[in-house]
Amino acid sequence: MEQPGVRVMKPCRNQVEWRSSDLDSLLAAGHPARIVWAFVEGLDLAPLYAEIKAVGDRPGRPSIDPAILMALWLCATLEGVGSARALERLCGEHDVYRWICGGVGVNYHTLSDFRWQHLDLLDRLLTESVAALLMSGGVTLNRVAQDGVRVRASAGSASFRRRKRLTEFLQVADEQVRLLRQELEQDPAASSRRQQAARERAARERQQRVSHALKEMEQIEAQRRDKDEKGHTRKSPPEPGSKPDRRPEPRASTSDPEARVMKGADGGYRPSYNVQFSTDTASQVIVGVAVTNKGDDWDQLPPMTRQLQERYQRCPPETLVDGGYPKFDAVETAAALGSTVFAPVPKLKNAKHDPYVPRAGDSAAIAAWRMRMGTEQAKAIYKQRAATAECVNAQARNRGLRQFLVRGMDKVRAVVLWHALAHNLMRAARPLAAPAAA
Repeated sequence: MEQPGVRVMKPCRNQVEWRSSDLDSLLAAGHPARIVWAFVEGLDLAPLYAEIKAVGDRPGRPSIDPAILMALWLCATLEGVGSARALERLCGEHDVYRWICGGVGVNYHTLSDFRWQHLDLLDRLLTESVAALLMSGGVTLNRVAQDGVRVRASAGSASFRRRKRLTEFLQVADEQVRLLRQELEQDPAASSRRQQAARERAARERQQRVSHALKEMEQIEAQRRDKDEKGHTRKSPPEPGSKPDRRPEPRASTSDPEARVMKGADGGYRPSYNVQFSTDTASQVIVGVAVTNKGDDWDQLPPMTRQLQERYQRCPPETLVDGGYPKFDAVETAAALGSTVFAPVPKLKNAKHDPYVPRAGDSAAIAAWRMRMGTEQAKAIYKQRAATAECVNAQARNRGLRQFLVRGMDKVRAVVLWHALAHNLMRAARPLAAPAAA
């Protein structure tokens, strides 16, 4: 209740005002968007410009500059924006994204396609950017820390079906596509034909997803047979007189066939992908990226070590991993490639035996690993793993890497590469941004 006679200034929101300003004056000199744009201007985007058909006097509408799309997704990744539709809205409402666009209109479909269609280019940019930091001394690659983070997939738990149900779905989808195609050919009306074409496309995409799920089912069954042959589980079919196989029948998702149910950090089980980051401990720059649908990390060390060797023509002398990685074969493979593994030695069943003393039957690499991890120097080096890998994972989580909004291994890997590029950009630009911010 206002006091009588009190004078206050009331808001007036229907007053028309004229303001003169340019987009460049909306951002501060040290704004991250300017750093992103400077980074994009220095990239070699020739493959993207080569795909543009609007050249010279040829007819056609000019294309959106690929540098704009690149900068938009880098800024969106830094801000935790993972939806193309949300990014489209920001381009019309937010000053940062309006500054990047500079009056060029973008739509969600173009943004979505650009995000995952250039997977090879994103992979090459990661290699070239880290190689440039190697030449300048910003990255040493003398010691790396590898860790995995399970990110929820864009698929519900109810979308997983067994082989029998998937076969039934595929038959229904095939029949639906056949009927819609037949109806489309018989309908002469143009508008109705467009609607029928849309329905046929939706049915065809569902048919493809179910067919893909059946192929993934074959891979799951093959992996289970391999484990049976190696003795990890009882062989199937059961031998006469043995106990029946009580393992649940394998299932695959009709939404994202390449996703797998994994155990999360909270102990819950949900469809996920296993994202692997390899990070330079001295600079916390991501030097390697991998995506797999295997829930454990046992077999992820050798592929990442080979990837770093192929990317930079050198293998990191030291690799830090947690207790989920040190499979004997993985330690031996890494040692053969020239990388010394620092990982916890598993405890022995007999508590009287020292796990750091070589055992009978250990290879030279395993014996060296046991003795190495028993020293105080190795334990001090291993402490850098959590300070590096866990920090990178936490920053990725804070930037929205909690659930993928895309489906399929290729699209998921593209999103992960965007996160790696954005992370490395901020790590490399931090010394440059500090004076401007001050």
